[in-house]
Amino acid sequence: MKSLSGFSAYWLDYLREHSRPLTRICHYIQTSLGGLALLAILYFQAWIYLLALLPAIFIFALCVHLFIEGNKPAAADHPFWWSVVNDIRMLCHMLTGTLARELEKAGVARSWV
Repeated sequence: MKSLSGFSAYWLDYLREHSRPLTRICHYIQTSLGGLALLAILYFQAWIYLLALLPAIFIFALCVHLFIEGNKPAAADHPFWWSVVNDIRMLCHMLTGTLARELEKAGVARSWV
């Protein structure tokens, strides 16, 4: 695993690993549904479902990366929470209209998402 000092530099690598619009769309869906599921688990105190939520999210991301992006999920080489934080960060940038600027910084071709 990479050192924690590399977290701030990891953002641009993360964006390059999510260069295709469909990959990012799938991650937006994954992040949104995962967040809603986590809120439901917390609200209903159904802790056992946490055991299913994390593998489900990881398997979904693995399939997206293998079949759409053609790479492996970033969580395979970095701490898992780095990817979770950057999934949320990417979704927030998309929702605020600032993702195109971030993709440009990372050298990712301009796209519609």
